[in-house]
Amino acid sequence: MGDIKGFMKHERSLPGKELPQERIKHFNEFINKSDNTHISTQAARCMDCGIPFCHSACPLGNVIPEFNDAVYRESWKEAYEILISTNNFPEFTGRICPAPCESSCVLGINSDAVAIEYIEKSIVEKAFAEAWVQARIPQNRSNKKVAIVGSGPAGLAAADLLNQQGHTVTIFEKNDRIGGLLRYGIPDFKLEKNVVQRRVDLLEKEGIHFKTNAHVGVNVTTESLLEDFDALVLCGGAEQARDLPIEGRALKGVHFAMEFLPQCNKRNAGDKLENTIDVKGKRVVVIGGGDTGSDCVGNSNRLGASSVVQIELMAKPPNERSDENPWPLYPMTLKTSSSHEEGCERQWAINTRKFLSEDGVHLSGLEIVEVSWEKNNNGRYEMTMIEGSEQVIPCDVVFLAMGFVNPVKEGMLEQLEVKLDKRGNVSAEKYKTSSEKVFCAGDMRRGQSLVVWAIAEGRNCAEEVNAFLSK
Repeated sequence: MGDIKGFMKHERSLPGKELPQERIKHFNEFINKSDNTHISTQAARCMDCGIPFCHSACPLGNVIPEFNDAVYRESWKEAYEILISTNNFPEFTGRICPAPCESSCVLGINSDAVAIEYIEKSIVEKAFAEAWVQARIPQNRSNKKVAIVGSGPAGLAAADLLNQQGHTVTIFEKNDRIGGLLRYGIPDFKLEKNVVQRRVDLLEKEGIHFKTNAHVGVNVTTESLLEDFDALVLCGGAEQARDLPIEGRALKGVHFAMEFLPQCNKRNAGDKLENTIDVKGKRVVVIGGGDTGSDCVGNSNRLGASSVVQIELMAKPPNERSDENPWPLYPMTLKTSSSHEEGCERQWAINTRKFLSEDGVHLSGLEIVEVSWEKNNNGRYEMTMIEGSEQVIPCDVVFLAMGFVNPVKEGMLEQLEVKLDKRGNVSAEKYKTSSEKVFCAGDMRRGQSLVVWAIAEGRNCAEEVNAFLSK
């Protein structure tokens, strides 16, 4: 590294954010821009650690010390070339990845980890600003055609590599715009949609074909894809949300998170929608303590909810790593998102027993009970209801954000008759399914996961498809 004592000289520092009371007035990104000197100083903190655990923690295998060193030397174009050698879309991961690389940073053993995600975003935005990011149009084309179902990060990554390998790629997307959860799941204040469209436009210039409003298994037949294409890649995600089938589930006001989040993004895009979920002036409860729940919190505050409560079944995580969760494992510690900073009451170890109504039609509250988690003789945690802890949380709207269990089976998967694994995901060893010339990648194959894993899955799958087409 250029400055081998950089980690001793400089503390971790991230760019500032717009104040919560100001940023909830809009849906734009709110991270302040910083200058090259600040970014270079942060890159200087990267140690000459010998074994960069950040490599193995990153599903993409990003060569992080090398691009940090280039940034420290202010050799920005070199840093960009190193970054894109492993990561198709650093503008996405630099904004919405939970950065497992930082959790495994050697400096994080006894200090604050290197600000890898911030540096990554800075590199790619510098590259766009300097026009280093240009369309790479393949010079030679094979006579092979590939259909990809789903335009999320896995589908886009697979398409990018297969296109560069000379194959003709068409992406089929059931929604009206390209991007999958990047477009209709991640809130605009975390990922502005012009960033997504910028990349989509570039991929289109490079020769990738996009077909929207094309729901495979519904208005596009699987038979036509198998007949017209040499390979079919399934990247449809894990869209089957975990439900809460308790008394009162059918009351008006109880919604899945993914009923709400796409509506918010569509309204921000200028779409005129009917029957939208209105939270203005209402008491909102979010069930589920993960990122999807946090996104519901952020949108609810921006849309004028009178109060927002987020409840989680599991116990409150510790502030520091426990002995059972040592470095370099991903830290199972308390995380406070930007949406939590904007206003949210958080409760842990809460089990929802019943949805309540005063008129028999509309939601008016939740009946909950506190729980405790204790280890049994097998070392597994068991949940116990705490007697006498029952209470009611008044609310008008509930969002179920308890994760996703597997891909939707009706339609495409049933028609293709692909084998599923024990968890209900598509079984695809080395990304090849049980059906002839059908491959699978992303959440549809591995289950609900991270954007960085989706990109890695798409890249790896593309290599397998290319090998199959090259036989």
